Parts: sequence; structure tokens; C-alpha cells
Amino acid sequence: MRGMGNMNNMMKQMQKMQKKMMEAQEELAVQVFEGVAGGGMVKVVISGEKKVTDVILDESVVDPEDIEMLQDLIIIATNEAIKKVDETTNATMGQFTKGMNLPGMF
Repeated sequence: MRGMGNMNNMMKQMQKMQKKMMEAQEELAVQVFEGVAGGGMVKVVISGEKKVTDVILDESVVDPEDIEMLQDLIIIATNEAIKKVDETTNATMGQFTKGMNLPGMF
């Protein structure tokens, strides 16, 4: 029954790591990320949960004759913000999966 002690220690370590992972996820969720396009004329702000919280437009970019350009700039800024969330999430959560072979995780 000596193996049970090792198993208990391993379970405790896994629970500790799981708690740290949940804390890291909670911290990521409240972070704010910005994507910018058009030299700063369009800014999209999103949470770590990838929810858009704000869209800020410079007056000069609002041209009723060129709505397509504004739409493109919003898409670019949104995608940039999402990319920042993904990069931060991978960097933060990657510390928990480093060295593990877990297909489909993060």
C-alpha cells in the first residue's frame, strides 16, 4: 500500500494546480485588451472573455460616403484585440500545460 501515499500526493498536487489554473482564468477574464486600426482612429476594447466592451471612433473616420472603410477598420481592430487575448491566454495558461502531452487542451 506504499503506492497510495504517492497517489494521494499526486492528487493534492493536481488539485493545487487546478486551483491556480482557475485563479489565472479569473484574472484573464477581467483584463482589458485593445485593438487599434487606422492609426488610432478606431479602437476596440474587449475583455479577457472576448466580449466587446467599447468601440471608440475618431470623428474623422466617420464618412457616410465610405462606410466600407469604417467597417474594415472595426474588423481589423477587433481581430487585433482578440489576437492579444489569445496570446496572453496562451502565455498564461501554457505554464500549466508545459511538458504535458494533452491533445485538445489550450
